[in-house]
Amino acid sequence: MPQPLKYNRKFDELTEEERELLEINKKTIADFVEQSSSISDVNYATRNAHAKTYATAEGTFFIDKNIPDELLPFFDSEKFDLTIRLSNANLKIKNKGKDIPAYGFAVKVRDEKGGLIANFPLVNFPLFPTNSVSHFLKLFTAVNRFYIKKWSSFFSLATQALKVVPSVFTRSFARNIFKLLSKRNDFILSFDYHSVGAYRLGEYMIKIKLVPQSVDKNFGKKSKMKEAVKNYLQDHDYAADVLIQFCYDLKDQPVNKLNVEWKNSPYLKIGEVRINKGDLLDPRNCSNELLSFNPFESKIFFQPVGKIQKLRDEAYKVSMQTRKKINQLLHGVK
Repeated sequence: MPQPLKYNRKFDELTEEERELLEINKKTIADFVEQSSSISDVNYATRNAHAKTYATAEGTFFIDKNIPDELLPFFDSEKFDLTIRLSNANLKIKNKGKDIPAYGFAVKVRDEKGGLIANFPLVNFPLFPTNSVSHFLKLFTAVNRFYIKKWSSFFSLATQALKVVPSVFTRSFARNIFKLLSKRNDFILSFDYHSVGAYRLGEYMIKIKLVPQSVDKNFGKKSKMKEAVKNYLQDHDYAADVLIQFCYDLKDQPVNKLNVEWKNSPYLKIGEVRINKGDLLDPRNCSNELLSFNPFESKIFFQPVGKIQKLRDEAYKVSMQTRKKINQLLHGVK
């Protein structure tokens, strides 16, 4: 295996202006979560992204027997336990109409004793609409305020959205938009899932891709997605290949340029994710809504890399703390 580039904490460093914008954004996240039960018309506080849970399930990550020797120290067991959450990216839970085809496949990896190894929130769209931390924070803040204040903040939201538009005009982004539109009616488990940003693998940096082995894209066409997911996982096994790409050259594999795909870095299979039929968790259990998939809770050698990724740490924490406080008061969940 060629020598990949090594991780450097400089990839993660935010400017003072970006830190100030992050503090403003964190306040709007807390405000959104506090009002999320009325926003989504549910009896609990939701996440401020990927609010709708389709299903949670137990799974297993089996390590490929042919992975390079250099990777063996990171995978010191033949298999690892998983908790998986399938979700929709919308901030608001919709119970009527069709969900936008923006899905999440969040994975919590544990060792045989139940200790957390890593969280990987994967999504079915491999790119991010902007490389600017400032633009993203201002847009995300405007989105949160729009849901809280409604049309009185529409002008601010539209202004910030227009600033992001130029960064989506890349060949990679356009190609993936058309691909998503062509698959917009496909079953959630038939999609590939991606890490979007980079993650550490020890000293090196990687991207992750999950590719289903055999899932009918037309499954559950006449059902709501939540019901289709439940029916599928009750009656079918699910299996997907876990692939990674290494960062060798920042020109071809940019860490802080998330609106283009990595090139000239072949995919390497490191294992398989499997969900046995019937391994669904009880959807009535309130503790499922308190599950955290913050990737910064991972062991240090599996944590996210990059400026946009760095924002997730504080955002996840404030969202989780606010949800936990409210849901414990409402339902006594610990």
